[in-house]
Amino acid sequence: MPDPRDHLLSWLKDAHAAEEQAITMLSNLDRRIENYPELKARIEQHIDETRRQSARVEECLKSLGSDTSMLKAVGTKLMGLGQGISGIFTSDEIAKGVLACYTFEHMEIASYRMLVGAAKQAGEPEVQRVCEEILEEEKAMAKWLEDHLEDLTQKFLAREATEATAKH
Repeated sequence: MPDPRDHLLSWLKDAHAAEEQAITMLSNLDRRIENYPELKARIEQHIDETRRQSARVEECLKSLGSDTSMLKAVGTKLMGLGQGISGIFTSDEIAKGVLACYTFEHMEIASYRMLVGAAKQAGEPEVQRVCEEILEEEKAMAKWLEDHLEDLTQKFLAREATEATAKH
């Protein structure tokens, strides 16, 4: 029978790689936001949170005698870079960027919920606590995006109707 700890370690490596991808994706979007100051501020706040989350997940891995997966980290950073570059060529970059962030947050929420359960099953209360705290931050970001999605969409459409800089 597989040890729940093995899954916990694998999923923590996945979570670390996802946090690294999020840093790349959010940073690329943040650099190009010009006309949505509220979104820019929240993205910058979440970049800081995400950097701390990545470090905390890495600490969890080390406490369990493991480390991050270099292959996963490099692969997901490249995916994040690709997502950032692809937005440059679309006229609705801000709308697609918000959509990508909202979707990504929900993937992370599901991931951390699984990690909480795995840590509990593996008898790792400190890892469980860290994952619960990160889960709450991810839920807060998803909620902020949900609460602002309609307004951001309306601002984008209004800007697009009047000027060429709606995409950022």
